Amino acid sequence: MSTSVIENPKIVSRDEWLAARKKLLAKEKQLTRERDALAAERRQLPWLKVEKNYVFDSTAGKKTLADLFDGRSQLIVYHFMFGPDWKEGCPSCSFNMDHTDGALVHLAQRDVSFAAVSRAPLSKIEEFKKRMGWRFTWVSSYGTEFNYDYRASFTPEEVAKGKVEYNFGLVEFPSAEAPGISVFYKNQNGEVFHTYSAYARGSETTVNTYNYLDFVPKGRDEDTLPFTMAWLRHHDRYDTGYLADADKPYWPVEDTPVR
Repeated sequence: MSTSVIENPKIVSRDEWLAARKKLLAKEKQLTRERDALAAERRQLPWLKVEKNYVFDSTAGKKTLADLFDGRSQLIVYHFMFGPDWKEGCPSCSFNMDHTDGALVHLAQRDVSFAAVSRAPLSKIEEFKKRMGWRFTWVSSYGTEFNYDYRASFTPEEVAKGKVEYNFGLVEFPSAEAPGISVFYKNQNGEVFHTYSAYARGSETTVNTYNYLDFVPKGRDEDTLPFTMAWLRHHDRYDTGYLADADKPYWPVEDTPVR
C-alpha cells in the first residue's frame, strides 16, 4: 500500500487550470500522433521465417508453434518468467497477465491468438495458472531452444559472463529468465514468420494498471523504491507480501534500482 503524500500542490483558479490543461492537451495529441506513426512503422518491419519446428507441452498434448495460432493468422507470445526450478511465476509477469484474459475475445475478432510460454514444466504452470484464475493458453517450452532463441532465457554460461544478450544489446540482467513479447504470422501455406519482439519496458503498454496510474497525481509512485515494480506481489498475496521463492530469482537485488 502506497503511503506517500503530495506536499504543497499548486492551487489555481478555474481559468488558470483550464489554460494549463489545454497546453498539456496539445502535447498529448502530438504524442498520440507520434505513437500512431510508430505503430505503422512497426508493421512495416521485415519478417524472418521461422525454420525450427518448436514443440511445446500443453494440456492438449504436444503442440507446435504453428498450432498455437489456433486457426488464426497472427499470434502474440508472452515470454513469462517461470524457471523450471521456481515455485511460482514472476510477480511482474503475473501483473502483466492479470490484464490479459479480458482481451482474448477481442483479440480473436482481429485475427489474433495469444499464448504465454515458460520453461517451467507444464504441471507447475497449470497449478499456478489455476491459483491465479487465468484462462489464456499457457504452454511449456521445457527442453526446447525456444526461450533461448527468442532471448527470453539465458544459459548458465551466458549468465556467468556477467552480461547477456537482451533487448537487442548486451546488458546485466538479474535472472536467467526475462520477460518479453514476440509476434508471429502464419500464411496460407502454413509458413510461420517472426515479425516483432519487444522486451523490458517495450511491452509495458499492455499493463493497463500503469496507464491508469499515469493519470493520477501520485503517478506510479515508485521513485523511492529500491527498484521499479518492487511493490508488486501476486494478486492473492498483497495482504501478506509472501513470495514462495525466498531467493527471488525474478528480481534484482533490492539495493540496486532498475529504472
